Amino acid sequence: MHTSYSASRMGKASSLFTRFMQYLILTIVFLIVVVPVVMLVFAALKTRGDAMSSPYTIPIPAHWENFVKIVTGPIFWVMLRNSLMVMVATTVGVVVICSLAAFVFSRMEFRGKSWAFNLFLLGLMFPITIAILPVYFVLRQIHLIDNLWAVILVQTAFALSGNILILRGFFTAIPAELQDAAYVDGCTAFGFFWRILQPQARPALAADAALTMIVSLKDKLKPLVVLNSDKLWTLPLGTMQFQGQYGQDVSLVAAFVTVSAVPTILFYLFAERQIVSGLTAGAVKG
Repeated sequence: MHTSYSASRMGKASSLFTRFMQYLILTIVFLIVVVPVVMLVFAALKTRGDAMSSPYTIPIPAHWENFVKIVTGPIFWVMLRNSLMVMVATTVGVVVICSLAAFVFSRMEFRGKSWAFNLFLLGLMFPITIAILPVYFVLRQIHLIDNLWAVILVQTAFALSGNILILRGFFTAIPAELQDAAYVDGCTAFGFFWRILQPQARPALAADAALTMIVSLKDKLKPLVVLNSDKLWTLPLGTMQFQGQYGQDVSLVAAFVTVSAVPTILFYLFAERQIVSGLTAGAVKG
């Protein structure tokens, strides 16, 4: 009995310690994520001098004129329009191309299939920071520098590998019996893809689209390299407008970043369920 009691106490102590470590790790992660956001909002609610001299204090009184200046200025809405145009076009391109490619790699047989699929996956090994210079030279040769279509093409190209890999897993999980039954009923390959495969894989397609939109909205490197005219800038490039000869207006930069983050945050909150369900629903039951 004594041994059983000691084992029970040790089990409870181990469970409490495990739960304590879980909450400790969650608290640390929460602070790492939230504290910079709070500091950013604090800086946005201060004057330039206060933001430089007292960056860690609570803004009392709060200066909302920084937000008013950003929202009432025309450049913010131009950048928002450009960002939304790039986001929508990139998302449509990624979803269409990746879904078709994933269908081919998952449901059709042809010579060189594995080689072609591995060739697509090579894109995951080359980050944009390495490939951006050759990409710039190619875009310059085809006269697409300082054009939103250049940003759309580059974002689409670098999103293909990962999204094809994700969608291929979902398409492969759909029972082969559905495809056989569709062909027996006279359905073509594209008809099976459009009428049966697409509805079955809707969570995966929704997750694919949502992730592409979020990545596009916060992308800064590709527009920075490709775009020259400030009339074509996207939101992540907006902080450059506050760069003066001797420094930046920190409070205005913080206000602009805060306002610019609102569309991404709202969209993520709206699409969170689709992203989670799409990435966790690894199989489709027939």
